[in-house]
Amino acid sequence: MAEESSEKKKEVIRVVKFALFSASAGLIEAGTIFALEKLTPFPSWACYLCGLVLSVLWNFTLNRKFTFQSAANVPVAMLKVAAYYAVFTPLSTWGVHMLTSRGWPAALADGLAMGSNLITEFLYQRFVVFGKSIDTAVKATEKGNTNEDTGTDNAMLS
Repeated sequence: MAEESSEKKKEVIRVVKFALFSASAGLIEAGTIFALEKLTPFPSWACYLCGLVLSVLWNFTLNRKFTFQSAANVPVAMLKVAAYYAVFTPLSTWGVHMLTSRGWPAALADGLAMGSNLITEFLYQRFVVFGKSIDTAVKATEKGNTNEDTGTDNAMLS
């Protein structure tokens, strides 16, 4: 019973960390877009793409290290996240376009896209990207068996 409660508490903490890191990534994305739109001749889609890439890298790095505490192979995990965004980005862009073309306020359509991103990305990272490697960085560090530069187990490198 106490172990079940402890696991539930861990998951709640994971959700809160993920939400906070995602919020910080949203600020990075918005700041990047704003700065590039004001300071460069880039078209808005290029500003959006730069902001999105920076926010994804930020979010991935913090969540791997602090939320999911994973020692999983970083390039493989990053490819899984890229696969998520290869699907989510065009679908959400299309969805926002469809809603706004039907008279929805852009802020409401964007908010819906951001909310669906938060929920689906958490679930995807929790169960697909890091599902089998959650808390492995903590266990590997306790054993002195992690290469922090790559996030891989030293045994994998031998």
